Amino acid sequence: MKTFKDYYHNQVELSFTHYPFSDTPLHVWVVARFEDKWVLTKHKQRGLEFPGGKVEPGEHEDDAAIREVYEETGGIVKTLRYLGQYRVLGRGDTVIKNIYFAEIERFEDHPAIDETDGAVLIDALPDNLLRNPRYSFMMKDRVLPETMRVLYDQKLV
Repeated sequence: MKTFKDYYHNQVELSFTHYPFSDTPLHVWVVARFEDKWVLTKHKQRGLEFPGGKVEPGEHEDDAAIREVYEETGGIVKTLRYLGQYRVLGRGDTVIKNIYFAEIERFEDHPAIDETDGAVLIDALPDNLLRNPRYSFMMKDRVLPETMRVLYDQKLV
């Protein structure tokens, strides 16, 4: 397990083992690919980020990951793979998110939701994410580089 501070100086615990913090996490985060490109969404307030969000009542977290990808990008998930979890010990509460890797089969038109402007496909993530105002704070802590390391180590990308 790795422990570090996030962009807002909250403590984060990150593990790439099977459900280390909760069997029923309430949030999901999906690192997605389509034809050798990263699939991001443009959140209207936060900027570019990988899709994700809350698990709805009665919904399994895997289904939430697939739904969030579709709602935020129009992407139809071909394969979904659980990678790990992270726990953010915030000032007001604790947030636990499952981390997934998804391969997107295709994109469909879908009704826009209020939070995002849809899919953004990029060849490579920039080296200077921390200082790049186009990217969300969610892309600016160690969760992303550690997740990328796992993806490359497991030869998923």
